[in-house]
Amino acid sequence: MAAIQIIGTDFAAAAALEGLLARRRVRLSGPDGGPVSVLACSARHEAQAGGTVGVTQLARAAGARGVVVVEEGAAALAVSSELGGRLLRVTLPRPTGALPHRDAALLALADLLASQVSAMVAADAATGALIDLAARVARTDVTVFINGPTGSGKEVLARKVHEASRRAAGPFIAINCAAIPENMLEAMLFGHEKGAFTGASGANKGIIRAAEGGTLLLDEVSEMPMGLQSKLLRVLQERRVTPLGSQTEVPVDVRIVATSNRHMPEEVRARRFREDLWYRLNVFPLTTKPLCERPDDIPALAVALLRRHCPAELALPLLAPEALETLLAHDWPGNVRELENVIQRALVLHEGGRIVPDDIVIDAVPQLPMRPLHLAAV
Repeated sequence: MAAIQIIGTDFAAAAALEGLLARRRVRLSGPDGGPVSVLACSARHEAQAGGTVGVTQLARAAGARGVVVVEEGAAALAVSSELGGRLLRVTLPRPTGALPHRDAALLALADLLASQVSAMVAADAATGALIDLAARVARTDVTVFINGPTGSGKEVLARKVHEASRRAAGPFIAINCAAIPENMLEAMLFGHEKGAFTGASGANKGIIRAAEGGTLLLDEVSEMPMGLQSKLLRVLQERRVTPLGSQTEVPVDVRIVATSNRHMPEEVRARRFREDLWYRLNVFPLTTKPLCERPDDIPALAVALLRRHCPAELALPLLAPEALETLLAHDWPGNVRELENVIQRALVLHEGGRIVPDDIVIDAVPQLPMRPLHLAAV
């Protein structure tokens, strides 16, 4: 597993940065701690090491494919790249005095580093514990069922299980069982032979076989029609699939992860979901919590979403402490998806490279300043 090495020499924020990365369960490496993916150091250490040439030599010796050089005490946060993106320079503003997981600039730097090793965004202890559990589950090939409210990160967690497993080099294929018409879902899942139905001009191996050697995510599996549930049950039991129009079973080697936002025991009692399939899928259950129950994740997610949606030509704005307090005060019934909408609105409304409370619009129409309307003479 790739790691990040932070050289703490003349780097005041190093300890706080390591703490934020530890919350995301990023593996940190010392000078002799195994393979390194990214090397981070201060601009002062870079100068002592001989400049760009010296720091790239240090990275090469550690086996790192990327370098991040941080200049502390800057007026604003800025990121620039050199050497074809292999070296990133970050100017880090002075600490605000807030705790590290409430400091927007420090969170942005942590997200920049963690995103290079595909780490899941997290800062809350509950989310960290869930990541730890997912990593333990990933060591085996057991079927996983992830339950949780809409927009709480079920697919992200499923990808985490895949990336931590022995199947990480294989495909990760997700299918939303609620988004595909019933008459198409069977052919898409199990595949079909040429001429199996009207319009089948060629054979198709289907999504299950396309995930061979990897992981298949059945998103919102509770929406699957009852008729298909029995066929899926047979695939899980026999590890074989029969394409439409074929009499031959084909062996498959896939790991199944299923998700739902419903209360599955109630779905079973109401006979909307097969009890035998439920027990076959629910080998190892994982549960994602609503965003309001993991408040420490809110600033980290907000900063990560800012980085994701900020246009490349625009400098990354910083969340003012007061704006963070506004985000923390909301109960987020729409979870991460609602937070993502709010962050995108803030990117539209903000000015001067800073997001303030007036830019945080939650379930309301933005109140823009009125300007006088000048009508041309007719």
